[in-house]
Amino acid sequence: MEGQREILIQLTKMKMPFGKYKGTVLCDLPAPYLNWFANKGFPSGKLGMLLATMHEIKLNGLEYLLKPLKK
Repeated sequence: MEGQREILIQLTKMKMPFGKYKGTVLCDLPAPYLNWFANKGFPSGKLGMLLATMHEIKLNGLEYLLKPLKK
């Protein structure tokens, strides 16, 4: 399993590969879009894990954890 720091870094670097927000960095995806995935089901694999993590971060107001990593 990847380290927590590495997961947070990926959230600030990886871009959404498809859909309405294609090309948007995962940490910049709007909460309603992440909520939609939470209701419909996250994709399988690494992308799904990252989207679910971002959903939890936004749900709990923890976006400040990503700010130092966005540089």
